[in-house]
Order: sequence, then structure tokens, then C-alpha cells
Amino acid sequence: MKFTIYRLTLALLFLAGASANAQEYPEAPPFSLERAEGAMLELPADQQGIGVYLFWASWCPYCRALMPHLQSLEDEYGNAITVYALNFRDQQDPAAYLEEHGFDFVLLPQADDVAESWGVQGTPGLFIVDHEGRIRFNLYDVLATNPPGFEALNHTQRAQRRAPFWAARIRESLDEVLTDDPPSK
Repeated sequence: MKFTIYRLTLALLFLAGASANAQEYPEAPPFSLERAEGAMLELPADQQGIGVYLFWASWCPYCRALMPHLQSLEDEYGNAITVYALNFRDQQDPAAYLEEHGFDFVLLPQADDVAESWGVQGTPGLFIVDHEGRIRFNLYDVLATNPPGFEALNHTQRAQRRAPFWAARIRESLDEVLTDDPPSK
């Protein structure tokens, strides 16, 4: 009898801990957007793998510096992740930009309203969303960390210095999410 009560107590503690962990991450705001090819996506419901949501514009030096790192992550992680490139505040052709640079992200070219609903104030905005639709990483949380002398650099130099740091934080987060939430087989 004691052993059964002990096991029941452990099971309840485990479930309480799992429930607390699931609640510590905010839910990603759901949205519908048309892909560049015309098909509608309902995200995060239609998300493939772990979602990397990049809010970007072709004129943004920080976005341009970060995107090759994101392509490398997508190449490395394969189907375990999908990069969703949500273009906003941009007058250029985002499909042409992605094609010119060889990026094979899922392009969502009209994301101004989604950026607003997600609280994106500037570019780049980047969020990692797990299989349960929870935001597990927010780039804005690491944007304030800058190396000495950073303020003396121009925007392009700053972008080149920060992109590898951001990519390392993104990789750490992806590894953590994939450990906690492995893809279903």
C-alpha cells in the first residue's frame, strides 16, 4: 500500500511539474496568411516541425546578416524545423530577394498585420515556436546584449557582429526545444 501511495504521489508531482513547464511559455498568436505561391497557411496549426518565425525586410542589414545563418540551421536540422519568412514594411520583392540569395524559407509576403499582432516593433523579429504552439525563444530577449564598442559601429558592421551571436542563441534554443519536444515519427 505504501509503495502504491508513493508511486501515485510521484506521478502527481511529475504531472504538476509537466503542467507548470507547459504553462511557462506563451502561446503563439494564431494567424492565416497567404504564401508567395498562393496557398493559405494557418499558423502555428499548419506548422511543419519546430517553427522559426522571422519577421524581416529586404532593406534590413540585420536581417540580411542573419538569414544565411538561418539557412544553415534549416539545412542542418532538415525537416525538424521550418523557417517562416514573414516579410513586412518592405517595398521590394521579397520572393526575388530570397531567390537571389538561395534561401528556401516559407515566404509569407504580406505580414504587416501579423507583425503587429505578435508585438514586432522592428526587424529582425524572430521567434521559435514548438509543436504545441508555444513561443520558446524571442530574439528581442537577446538584442540588448552588445559587445564593447558596438555603438561606434555602423548598422552593417553591427549586423555582421551580432548575427553569429544571435545564430548561436537560436541554435541553443532549437536544441533545447528538440530535446524537450522531439519531432513525431
